[in-house]
Amino acid sequence: MADILSQTIPYTDITVASIVFALVVLVAGIVIAGVLSGTFRKGLKKTKLPELIIEFLVRFLRALLYVGVLLAVVSALGVNISSVVVGLSAVIGLVLGFGMQDSLNNLAAGIWIASLRPLDKGEYVTVNGMSGTVHAVGIMATELLTPDNQFITLPNKLVWGSPIVNATRMPTRRVAVDVGVGYSTDVPKAVAIAMDVIKRDSRVLADPAPAVITTELADSSVNLQLRAWVNTSDFWGVKNDLTIAIHAEFGAQDIEIPFPQLDVHMYKN
Repeated sequence: MADILSQTIPYTDITVASIVFALVVLVAGIVIAGVLSGTFRKGLKKTKLPELIIEFLVRFLRALLYVGVLLAVVSALGVNISSVVVGLSAVIGLVLGFGMQDSLNNLAAGIWIASLRPLDKGEYVTVNGMSGTVHAVGIMATELLTPDNQFITLPNKLVWGSPIVNATRMPTRRVAVDVGVGYSTDVPKAVAIAMDVIKRDSRVLADPAPAVITTELADSSVNLQLRAWVNTSDFWGVKNDLTIAIHAEFGAQDIEIPFPQLDVHMYKN
């Protein structure tokens, strides 16, 4: 057994014992990095820091720990770390000159996002044409989870450099339901019926007051819009229920909801 451990890898001075020791260091390092990251996370959760910043700091620390583990493994193999660091520095300098700008931009953007928090964990946002619930902001990318459970990874520089529409940051939102009525309809009556439909929903807030307005005299209909302010958590439920309720109520009250139509007039010469 001792003879096997003392054997060297062909064309190198690395012994089998060094490789075994390096593997032990690697496994132990990964375990220790995980424990330290978990401890760091628990400590940060006792503070008042937002979850988004906590996740960013934990991921940043984990990356640094993994770099330390890598250097420890290289040292266990008997390689001079100083020469490795010098070599890595040269490689990093070369890579920076040819394309690491994007990585540095992503890192800087991640720091700005975590610090200024235009979006936060658990919020529903639209960024760069992508919509989803914020899962995390990492060192290089922001992670979104769509309602149908698709996982989206966006480079941080695209997030920071794009308009961010945050649908859940504010405590209240305005629901808007559009509906058209026929030109022969008594519009004031239709408005009164629509207003009654809104007021029957207990989730609709009294302040700001709900309203029904005429938005357009369209080709085939007079278009109305039901506007109701609700708590953000009730937004989609109220929008769905108001849409169903106004359709049912207009049908019960013989209020026509027309479909697009075209009148063709034919004249005989």
